[in-house]
Amino acid sequence: MNSPPATRPAAVRDVTVWDPLLRLTHWSFALLVPAMWYTAENSQWGLHRRLGLVLLGLLAFRVLWGFLGPQTARFASFVKGPRTVIAYLRGQWTQASHHIGHSPLGGWSTLALIAAMLAQVTMGLFAGDPYDGMTGPLNPLVGVMTADTITRLHETFFWVLVGLVALHLSAITFYAVKGDDLLSPMIGGDRPPIAGVSGIGPMPWVRAILAIALAAGFAAWVAWGAPPFT
Repeated sequence: MNSPPATRPAAVRDVTVWDPLLRLTHWSFALLVPAMWYTAENSQWGLHRRLGLVLLGLLAFRVLWGFLGPQTARFASFVKGPRTVIAYLRGQWTQASHHIGHSPLGGWSTLALIAAMLAQVTMGLFAGDPYDGMTGPLNPLVGVMTADTITRLHETFFWVLVGLVALHLSAITFYAVKGDDLLSPMIGGDRPPIAGVSGIGPMPWVRAILAIALAAGFAAWVAWGAPPFT
């Protein structure tokens, strides 16, 4: 009597951690920040201004996506209180074995980077000298002396942003040495399976289109000098 054929175990699927729009935004930041530095250093002010508006739109989208996006994109999922961060640093964080997305410390690092880029771009909107080259689209809303102060802060604060980027890259390298690959999921979106974790689920495309439209509209409004709506 023949024995029944053995059934194959179901293939274990990778866990989807990051949605495609978040990954596209992340890598756009990685390209735009050095591009902004290059255009400023080479006095390519027209391109610098256009890239700054693109960066503003992406940042606006990222903020909106922090409320409308999937689980791992939302601020509520990765911005933790000080007790959770301390527990994580001490190795006492109970969710570590089945967590996806940013760690409690990585969440604050991400928030700091977003805030620093927002601050840098906002200063750039008002910076410049109307009598000597290109100005930001909101420069006419402030006086010349105020614009000069903002311009100096804009130039200096860039190195704060560079320091945060360097810290971010150092953390990625540190975890890579420990065997925790943070880079591949940000490229492909998935990470190896975790028991009991199904990932972020389907992409909320309706909310995505809404966030893209609002962010693009905001950037365009700023590019036109933020005219009043009435």
